[in-house]
Amino acid sequence: MLPNTGKLAGATVFITGASRGIGKAIALKAAKDGANIVIAAKTSNAHPKLPGTIYTAAEEIEAAGGKALPCIVDVRDEQQINNAVEQAVKKFGGIDILVNNASAISLTNTLETPMKKVDLMMNVNTRGTYLTSKVCIPYLKKSKIGHILNLSPPLNLDPLWFKQHCAYTIAKYGMSMCVLGMAEEFKDEVAVNALWPKTAIHTAAMDMLGGSGIESQCRKVDIIADAAYSIFKKPKTFTGNFIIDENILKEEGIKNFDAYAIKPGHPLLPDFFLDEFPDTITQKTKSHGAAPQVKEEKPQSKSRSGAVEETFRAVKNSLSDDIVKAIQAVYKFELSGEDGGTWFLDLKNKSGNAGYGEPSDKADVVMHMTTDDFVKMFSGTLKPTTAFMSGKLKIKGNMALAIKLEKLMNQMHAKL
Repeated sequence: MLPNTGKLAGATVFITGASRGIGKAIALKAAKDGANIVIAAKTSNAHPKLPGTIYTAAEEIEAAGGKALPCIVDVRDEQQINNAVEQAVKKFGGIDILVNNASAISLTNTLETPMKKVDLMMNVNTRGTYLTSKVCIPYLKKSKIGHILNLSPPLNLDPLWFKQHCAYTIAKYGMSMCVLGMAEEFKDEVAVNALWPKTAIHTAAMDMLGGSGIESQCRKVDIIADAAYSIFKKPKTFTGNFIIDENILKEEGIKNFDAYAIKPGHPLLPDFFLDEFPDTITQKTKSHGAAPQVKEEKPQSKSRSGAVEETFRAVKNSLSDDIVKAIQAVYKFELSGEDGGTWFLDLKNKSGNAGYGEPSDKADVVMHMTTDDFVKMFSGTLKPTTAFMSGKLKIKGNMALAIKLEKLMNQMHAKL
């Protein structure tokens, strides 16, 4: 973990969405230096599913050694932002750092995203970031620190990241475009940077998105807090950067990242918008006319249906009472493409079963993907987490049981 240096003592940090999760973690890190924290969030009353309010966050910040100013702020409301900034300046004398953390997310495709949700994401993510920055910049210009940090991704224009959740991507990239524009516009006056995690971060929102069991594939919010703190220490000339948390902490000398893992040693879920996917990189290489250095899959002559059937036969032959006892779940695969259809893997009854058609019991997990990607996944050339994050695999049902299947596949690869 990155140690505190006391460099933010007396500095005023204005953080949107700081009542919980990443925003609160950044607030607590700065508070340990003795910073003043403006908690600009709309949660004044406890949410039924998400813990924490601006007042409980304020108590934690004060306990950590900082001073807190809780402000009820919906970043879509210009008046509420103006009021919060005025209160901050009146109480603390100015603003040194702005963290645009407030965000709205809906990982749905174009036809499944109601305009109400589109408007919410555009207004919270893009407009909220632009507006809060606009109101804070006159004060940030006067500060020796003068820094804006947006929790947004590098601008990756691979269509892969637009295909499954176009509205969300546009809204998050709007935050990143604010970095691009404002860093240049306010050069030498205010530093403007973006920070994004390399892996999924465990928050209450992630639990809602990923379901039970997702936390074992995540890192703690502390890694983002440490990375943000590292950025705040840099001069105003450090601007216009799209920073990945792990990379900047490596520069700080951190070598062992197990301390940040919820479950050290467990495979981590890569975050959105990062080119961690071999298939994507291969396609990019092809599109630029270069010959990709990737081994051809074998056998090429085999039809997809034959490959799927053979995969299920191999899986069926490798089943045992111990595997069934350990997994206790029924999986259904809805495979699209040539010779696709419904297949099942029963790891709940007797010694297990696998094959074509509907399972005898109701499926605990339903997976939608192409026959091609299914074969790649079971042969080990496509990781299930990679397939899921890139939109190639859609999962309905119990996420914890889906993760159990991934572990089983890792054990089976040698046999398959």
